[in-house]
Amino acid sequence: MKAVQCKEYTPTNAYESVLAVHNNIPTPNLDQNIPPAGFKNPILVKVLSVALAPGDVRVMTGDTRELQGPPSLPYTPGGDVCGIVVEMPRTKKKKGEWSFGVGDRIAARFVNKPMGMLGEYALVSPDVCDRVPASISNDGAAALVSSGTVAVILSDYIHEGDRVLIYGAGGGVGSHLCQAVRLNGASYVVGVGKDVERLKSEPLSCDEVVDYTKDDPFRMKEWQEKPFDVVVDLVGGVWLKLLDQKEKQKRIIKPAKQGGRYLTTTPDSAIFEGHSMWQIMKVFLFPAIWRATYTRVGFSRSSLPKYSYAMALPGTAEIVTRTLSLADEGKLVPCIDDVGPFSFSNDGVRDAFRVQASRHAKGKVIIKVAEK
Repeated sequence: MKAVQCKEYTPTNAYESVLAVHNNIPTPNLDQNIPPAGFKNPILVKVLSVALAPGDVRVMTGDTRELQGPPSLPYTPGGDVCGIVVEMPRTKKKKGEWSFGVGDRIAARFVNKPMGMLGEYALVSPDVCDRVPASISNDGAAALVSSGTVAVILSDYIHEGDRVLIYGAGGGVGSHLCQAVRLNGASYVVGVGKDVERLKSEPLSCDEVVDYTKDDPFRMKEWQEKPFDVVVDLVGGVWLKLLDQKEKQKRIIKPAKQGGRYLTTTPDSAIFEGHSMWQIMKVFLFPAIWRATYTRVGFSRSSLPKYSYAMALPGTAEIVTRTLSLADEGKLVPCIDDVGPFSFSNDGVRDAFRVQASRHAKGKVIIKVAEK
């Protein structure tokens, strides 16, 4: 089969040197192959569309190779997929029946590590996928299972009437989150991003937009006088700005004592290295636990919002099912970068990874592998 192969790590994102589509890659086999991401009981799908995510770029840099790297090089990248079921698992489901079968179109997110999907066929986990409604395109399904699911989880933190500020509003998660917070009753949504017109237009429909290259939300007097209930940080580093603002006594978000909440999906720097579990814990776990603790107890509740690191995705299909249902009902529109979808070719795949690595994608970066 045809499949993308990455022959070595590239810390400088030199994709023309390491990424290529090959024509003679063995088709995965349920009886003989273990998925490179290491999950069990896979299903075989014919791949239609693949959505890229920050993890795809990070794995390829080698910055987390000891924890997220492939078993060996070369490897096939790509973690979130829409495809057609070719073969079902050899082992029956522990409870109930699968909601899909051979011939059904499904959307699946990655498990453990984002890899193995950018080929004509791939092995996916049946535990984190579901059937795609007919109203949703292949590209849309890949976008939704990749970032729409994260946006829906984040939106559960939103309460009726909340005023919400979203950093990274134009990216993969942000483009879906701008929509999803409305479903839980957000009354006022401000997006931070460069493409002002896109963020104001449907389906994102932000009430206000801040172009971060020109303005700083923390200096806006109107928000100091009427602060937000929730700040969502999808880019990294906003918490450090909140700490600086606390010292200056000019807050644009309510403190925890008044219901203020800070949500993030990333550490202070979105680009990081972690070559051991200890290093990863120092980046992710320790700061999150400490911040979550001191903003829930003690004097900080009166000056800082409640901190929540909200990145854990459940190991079940429930959030996939829920996200696809919202899209089927017209309540959540999949957002795809308008430069794509990218072709399943050397140039197409490399260009897709360049857009993803730029951290300025407008929605999801999609590679179209097949039409049907």
